[in-house]
Amino acid sequence: MFIRISLIILLSLTGLFVSTNVFAQKAPDFQLQGYKKPVKLSDYRGRIVYLDFWASWCQPCRQSFGWMNKMQALYGEEGFTVIAINLDDSPAKAEKFLKQIPANFEIAYDPRGKVAEQYKVNAMPSSYLINKRGELVEMNRGFHPNDKDKLEASIRKLLTQRSVASLR
Repeated sequence: MFIRISLIILLSLTGLFVSTNVFAQKAPDFQLQGYKKPVKLSDYRGRIVYLDFWASWCQPCRQSFGWMNKMQALYGEEGFTVIAINLDDSPAKAEKFLKQIPANFEIAYDPRGKVAEQYKVNAMPSSYLINKRGELVEMNRGFHPNDKDKLEASIRKLLTQRSVASLR
């Protein structure tokens, strides 16, 4: 456990970004308490979801929030949703962060890390791009401003793919 936490801290401090294709496997469903309402992943089927795991102490997470707000504003009406899952042990820590850096997207809380375990999160932030069929198609570890264009291109590509009904 100590090694895993140390790796998460090291990757968070460096802002290391790694992108890998996860070859369209089913995204694990979850239901968590949200900032405003419960958040259940399967409720977003038919939309592109950018699922982001973050913590209040994570410096690269601070950088990613502005970008996620921008993506939500640009593509939300086209069928895109950001869901950011906080991994702090207390929602109060997340709420303090959110007062400084507001989120214009869904926030959920996973203080015990159960959903993070399902997604095999081992860096902060860790993000997953989920297609309209609820399949994982890309995973990103860390967040570096130089990678914004690549991430946005992946989002745009998924938004232009055929609808869920035509994919069956």
